[in-house]
Amino acid sequence: MATPSTNGECRDQHGRFATGNAGGPGNPLGGKVAKLRAALVEAVSEDDIRAVAATLVSLAKGGDPQAIKELLNRALGRPLEHDILARIEALEQNTEVHHAINQRQIAET
Repeated sequence: MATPSTNGECRDQHGRFATGNAGGPGNPLGGKVAKLRAALVEAVSEDDIRAVAATLVSLAKGGDPQAIKELLNRALGRPLEHDILARIEALEQNTEVHHAINQRQIAET
Protein backbone atom coordinates (compact mmCIF):
# COMPACT_ATOMS: atom_id res chain seq x y z
CA MET A 1 0.00 0.00 0.00
CA ALA A 2 1.23 3.48 -0.84
CA THR A 3 2.30 5.73 1.97
CA PRO A 4 0.20 8.90 2.05
CA SER A 5 2.10 12.14 1.71
CA THR A 6 2.76 14.22 4.77
CA ASN A 7 1.11 17.29 3.24
CA GLY A 8 -2.28 16.26 4.63
CA GLU A 9 -3.81 15.46 1.25
CA CYS A 10 -3.58 11.67 1.57
CA ARG A 11 -1.75 11.17 -1.74
CA ASP A 12 0.85 8.60 -2.69
CA GLN A 13 4.37 9.40 -3.91
CA HIS A 14 3.06 9.81 -7.48
CA GLY A 15 0.45 12.39 -6.46
CA ARG A 16 -2.51 10.03 -6.83
CA PHE A 17 -5.05 9.59 -4.06
CA ALA A 18 -3.89 6.83 -1.76
CA THR A 19 -5.96 3.76 -1.01
CA GLY A 20 -8.61 4.46 1.60
CA ASN A 21 -8.93 8.16 0.80
CA ALA A 22 -12.58 9.08 1.17
CA GLY A 23 -12.31 11.72 -1.56
CA GLY A 24 -14.24 14.94 -1.59
CA PRO A 25 -17.86 15.54 -0.73
CA GLY A 26 -18.87 15.38 -4.39
CA ASN A 27 -21.61 17.57 -5.71
CA PRO A 28 -24.03 18.20 -2.84
CA LEU A 29 -26.80 19.08 -5.32
CA GLY A 30 -26.10 16.19 -7.70
CA GLY A 31 -28.93 14.01 -6.41
CA LYS A 32 -31.47 16.81 -6.64
CA VAL A 33 -30.35 17.75 -10.16
CA ALA A 34 -30.65 14.11 -11.25
CA LYS A 35 -34.24 13.98 -9.92
CA LEU A 36 -35.12 17.24 -11.68
CA ARG A 37 -33.67 15.99 -14.97
CA ALA A 38 -35.61 12.76 -14.65
CA ALA A 39 -38.82 14.70 -14.02
CA LEU A 40 -38.17 16.89 -17.05
CA VAL A 41 -37.48 13.90 -19.29
CA GLU A 42 -40.73 12.29 -18.12
CA ALA A 43 -42.70 15.50 -18.72
CA VAL A 44 -41.44 16.15 -22.26
CA SER A 45 -42.60 13.99 -25.16
CA GLU A 46 -41.03 13.51 -28.58
CA ASP A 47 -43.86 15.62 -30.03
CA ASP A 48 -43.00 18.41 -27.56
CA ILE A 49 -39.39 18.36 -28.74
CA ARG A 50 -40.50 18.42 -32.38
CA ALA A 51 -42.77 21.40 -31.70
CA VAL A 52 -40.00 23.32 -29.94
CA ALA A 53 -37.57 22.47 -32.73
CA ALA A 54 -40.07 23.67 -35.34
CA THR A 55 -40.47 26.95 -33.46
CA LEU A 56 -36.70 27.34 -33.24
CA VAL A 57 -36.32 26.70 -36.98
CA SER A 58 -39.11 29.18 -37.74
CA LEU A 59 -37.51 31.88 -35.58
CA ALA A 60 -34.11 31.25 -37.16
CA LYS A 61 -35.58 31.47 -40.65
CA GLY A 62 -37.20 34.75 -39.61
CA GLY A 63 -33.79 36.19 -38.81
CA ASP A 64 -33.70 35.95 -35.01
CA PRO A 65 -29.92 35.98 -34.28
CA GLN A 66 -30.23 34.05 -31.00
CA ALA A 67 -32.39 31.39 -32.67
CA ILE A 68 -29.94 31.11 -35.56
CA LYS A 69 -27.01 30.67 -33.17
CA GLU A 70 -28.86 28.11 -31.03
CA LEU A 71 -30.06 26.14 -34.04
CA LEU A 72 -26.61 25.98 -35.61
CA ASN A 73 -24.93 25.12 -32.30
CA ARG A 74 -27.40 22.31 -31.66
CA ALA A 75 -27.42 20.97 -35.21
CA LEU A 76 -23.73 21.32 -36.09
CA GLY A 77 -22.02 21.67 -32.72
CA ARG A 78 -20.29 24.72 -31.31
CA PRO A 79 -17.67 26.25 -33.60
CA LEU A 80 -14.04 25.51 -32.81
CA GLU A 81 -11.92 28.22 -31.32
CA HIS A 82 -9.86 30.09 -33.89
CA ASP A 83 -6.58 28.84 -32.44
CA ILE A 84 -7.48 25.13 -32.44
CA LEU A 85 -4.95 24.20 -35.14
CA ALA A 86 -2.12 25.92 -33.27
CA ARG A 87 -3.12 24.14 -30.05
CA ILE A 88 -3.30 20.75 -31.78
CA GLU A 89 0.13 21.30 -33.33
CA ALA A 90 1.59 22.23 -29.93
CA LEU A 91 0.10 19.10 -28.37
CA GLU A 92 1.50 16.93 -31.16
CA GLN A 93 4.96 18.44 -30.76
CA ASN A 94 4.78 17.94 -26.99
CA THR A 95 3.78 14.31 -27.51
CA GLU A 96 6.69 13.79 -29.94
CA VAL A 97 9.14 15.28 -27.43
CA HIS A 98 7.87 13.02 -24.63
CA HIS A 99 8.04 10.01 -26.93
CA ALA A 100 11.65 10.82 -27.84
CA ILE A 101 12.57 11.21 -24.16
CA ASN A 102 10.92 7.91 -23.29
CA GLN A 103 12.73 6.14 -26.14
CA ARG A 104 16.06 7.54 -24.95
CA GLN A 105 15.36 6.42 -21.38
CA ILE A 106 14.46 2.93 -22.58
CA ALA A 107 17.64 2.74 -24.66
CA GLU A 108 19.76 3.78 -21.67
CA THR A 109 18.43 0.97 -19.46
